[in-house]
Amino acid sequence: MSIPILIIEDTADIREGVVEILELAGYTVYAAENGKVGVELAKTHLPHIILCDIMMPELDGYGVLYMLNKLPETANIPFIFLTAKADRVDLRKAMEMGADDYLTKPFDDVELLAAIESRLKKQEQQKKFYSESLDQLSRVVSRKEGLAELQKIIKERKVRSFKKNQVIYYEGDKGNGLYVILNGKIKISKLASDGRELITDLHTAGQYLGVRSLLADDSYSETACAVEDSQLCLIPKERLDEMLNLYPDVTSKFIKLLAGQIRENEDRLLQLAYDSVRKKMANAVLRLLRQTNAEDRSIRISREDLAAFAGMATETVSRTLSDFRSEGLIEKNGSVIRVLDLERLSKMKN
Repeated sequence: MSIPILIIEDTADIREGVVEILELAGYTVYAAENGKVGVELAKTHLPHIILCDIMMPELDGYGVLYMLNKLPETANIPFIFLTAKADRVDLRKAMEMGADDYLTKPFDDVELLAAIESRLKKQEQQKKFYSESLDQLSRVVSRKEGLAELQKIIKERKVRSFKKNQVIYYEGDKGNGLYVILNGKIKISKLASDGRELITDLHTAGQYLGVRSLLADDSYSETACAVEDSQLCLIPKERLDEMLNLYPDVTSKFIKLLAGQIRENEDRLLQLAYDSVRKKMANAVLRLLRQTNAEDRSIRISREDLAAFAGMATETVSRTLSDFRSEGLIEKNGSVIRVLDLERLSKMKN
């Protein structure tokens, strides 16, 4: 059986052209001339992917996405916007609402098929994550009942994709749940009153965002932004509250996780206050190395992000890294830093 795809587009020429391309590629295609018809076709046929125009009569693309996200049977269907509007505000709104990708008109058949194949491939990767994630989740949930419940919650949720530099949530936003990172890197930062950024943490696959907000029932105390293309799963606060009340051991594990983060941040504050520039930079590189867990001892980070992470000026970062390189402590190629002498870097004194 061929893979079903739904196209929602009010312009007949574009709609018919997309249908023709997809049918030639072997897909089963359903077509709707407006948003209302598209929502009904989506509920009836449950396509594997939905392609949808933004500006349409009856119900626009944002409305279609909103309505489908409310229905459990359609909320997880990958959603690709087709738009002639290339304005960053419109695209950001689309992605923040949960769209998986977008294609800017006019697009050719290669772009169309590549976007669809990419979504289908990521669906398979997500299925693989669900099976592999049990090992990671078991470290947090010690009771089998709690583990099964958390697994169920994650499987019911839609995986969201975030482009590089896309914000996941801002400091002060209302906490709406716990994010699980499936792949990619997410930086956690705060802004000083003068607008300077301090990166307080860097999270990778298998880690959680929003633990403090969840336990304190408060707004987010920092901003989370994708350092590279990343995929995350949001577990709604309401569902987590139910599980935490039912399984106190899960609550205990999250409290220990939060306590560890607080202790690490306290140690880092002391380093920022009293360590020399060289010691600060060495600690920043080593901390990033631990968090990324790279086998070749390499980290990829921009000079600006490294400065924000170390609490230093970008010019100071450049000079210090140049010194480290000349001393044989590191290699540097663009934004990639590879540690050559881990022992000397770890023992660096003020």
